[in-house]
Amino acid sequence: MIAAVCLGFFASIFALIGMKCTKIGGPDQTKARIVCLSGITFMCTGLCSLSACSLYAHRITSEFFDPMFVAQKYLSSVFFLPTFGRLKVSGAMLLMKCCASPQV
Repeated sequence: MIAAVCLGFFASIFALIGMKCTKIGGPDQTKARIVCLSGITFMCTGLCSLSACSLYAHRITSEFFDPMFVAQKYLSSVFFLPTFGRLKVSGAMLLMKCCASPQV
């Protein structure tokens, strides 16, 4: 999860550098490559958070259905967190698709 947060931070920085309105980053072709790198980094962020949340959700559900587990049993919002990881991956794919299409 920490890797996902760090990757998300760097992906945001890459996206800011790659915007056309900024003066840093070089010509438009270089900025397009930087934004593509940002999309790839966002996809890695989504995969990291998706895997971490899915492993945690599996542990919670296995403890919930274990009859030998005597502690308090409750299901938290951990089941909704992997959905955000999937949305982040699909958003990064959309970002890469929009950057790769030719401008009209």
